[in-house]
Amino acid sequence: MTVLEIQDLVVQFDGRPGPVVDHVDLTVHAGEIVALVGESGSGKSLTARSILGLLPDGARTRGSVRLGGVEVLGADAATLRGVRGTGAAMVFQEPQTALNPVQTIGTQLATALRAQAKGTSAQGSNAKLSRAEARGQAIELLRRVEIPDPATRIGWYPHQLSGGQKQRVVIALALSGKPRLLIADEPTTALDVTVQAEILDLLRGLGRETGAAVLLITHNMGVVADIADRVVVLRAGRVVEKRGVFDIFATPHVDYTRHLLAVIPQLPESAQVAPRNVVRAVADLPAPDADLAPVLELENVGVCYPARGGAAAFDAVQGANLILAPGETVGLVGESGSGKTTLGRAALGLEKATGGRVLISGVDLATADRAQLRLLRKGIALVHQDPQASLDPRWSVGQSVAESLRVHRVATGAAARARVAQVLDSVRLPRDFAERRPAELSGGQRQRVALARALVLAPRVLVADEPTSALDVSVQAEVLDLFEDLRAEYQFACLFISHDLAVVHRVADRVAVMNAGRIVELGPADNVLLAPEHDYTRRLIAAVPIPDPVRQRARAASAALLDPAVENTDRHPDAIRVAV
Repeated sequence: MTVLEIQDLVVQFDGRPGPVVDHVDLTVHAGEIVALVGESGSGKSLTARSILGLLPDGARTRGSVRLGGVEVLGADAATLRGVRGTGAAMVFQEPQTALNPVQTIGTQLATALRAQAKGTSAQGSNAKLSRAEARGQAIELLRRVEIPDPATRIGWYPHQLSGGQKQRVVIALALSGKPRLLIADEPTTALDVTVQAEILDLLRGLGRETGAAVLLITHNMGVVADIADRVVVLRAGRVVEKRGVFDIFATPHVDYTRHLLAVIPQLPESAQVAPRNVVRAVADLPAPDADLAPVLELENVGVCYPARGGAAAFDAVQGANLILAPGETVGLVGESGSGKTTLGRAALGLEKATGGRVLISGVDLATADRAQLRLLRKGIALVHQDPQASLDPRWSVGQSVAESLRVHRVATGAAARARVAQVLDSVRLPRDFAERRPAELSGGQRQRVALARALVLAPRVLVADEPTSALDVSVQAEVLDLFEDLRAEYQFACLFISHDLAVVHRVADRVAVMNAGRIVELGPADNVLLAPEHDYTRRLIAAVPIPDPVRQRARAASAALLDPAVENTDRHPDAIRVAV
């Protein structure tokens, strides 16, 4: 049964030449998972939003979008209300912005359930939910999306939940109307690998349990290999290839698809790399080169958040020991809430260490005087995860990049403009971009601006917090190439925080693994990521989606054979033969 049929869809905006979605054809059948992939700006999200009539102002459309046999393109408000939530529902990329921060998750779920019941009643079924019934159904939805202790969590606010739990609540909201189609727009982008694996298992299970189809929008080809039945590849608004997931990975027909697959960062198989015999330790690891004084030393660092508002004190970081040598990159990995970002902020003095010492170029941040701190701060920099949020939308690129020059009284006027032009050259941006605003730039260009701003004072220590998590694979590859070039040019040492283990393996010399605020494994990147010693590290690596559907299904089948309690979710017979 066909749940969604898109024929000859065109989306165009007033004042822009040419369509941004150009004659797209797409079908999704009941119980099927179809992945819509392509670079930023390829038209993925606009195609998905046209299904629910959620296109921005100024969009003009033609063609046909039929949802459960109902034409929704150009439909009136009553028709759209009838299909939203029941015909199709959307899971948005960022759950934090999709949830109301001043309402409990129970209130938000109950509101959605009662609205759906009211809509059903208006169509003649006379359905109506009492508050008690809505609460009971809300608890059941939370149980279905595997929220622990749902009867208690229903009274929590979004800020009390982890990133993965917030995403599960957003999925529960989407399921409240029992939709025939679930549209998931980058549902795992900001999640660590273990939580990502849980969300993918959840989406897979919901399809089997309810028969709902899933249209998955993602730039993560490992996710596609793990979960999709079919793949539709978009480029510049056009469908360039659409085939079964095994076929498209094995024998892509077009150069663009081959390019998308070629730039995927992935961990090599351990057999391909022979790790050096280096003794790992989680404390007092010497600097890689004893002749070079460390630029950053963390000695038994702890960060504790005091008890507040009835909540107990929380040790975010406990006894962290880490040395960063000049020019070295150390990857910091672990699940959400493991303390990675807190440790990175403590290394820069942005978060006060409540235990131990943080030394930059041998100077203790806790005892340094004002003049020493001012000098040290010129030599450290931070690249935020989301450049859109970290760049002032009112300032030009040139103003944002030059801000550190002005604050530290390094340069003003023509000298500052010359330095801005120089650093824009370094990050491969045209010099005239200095006059542009962040809204005029793509995601990859904004990330380059963030790098330029961090490097304008030529820092000795750079902390990069998830700098590529929101980028599609080809832009991510460009930014990682740029990062390596900049590292060679500026010779900075970097603490590289990421949940993408393949990216960390590509850029890092050493890797530190954090769990529950502690560094549990530390050593050369090959050793830690290809021959891990700690059980927690092994679990992280086992959760990494493999951008190869045959290997991915083989791993799942092997897990099922080793553990009879694990259900085999494979949908391709060849995968079992490969596994066995």
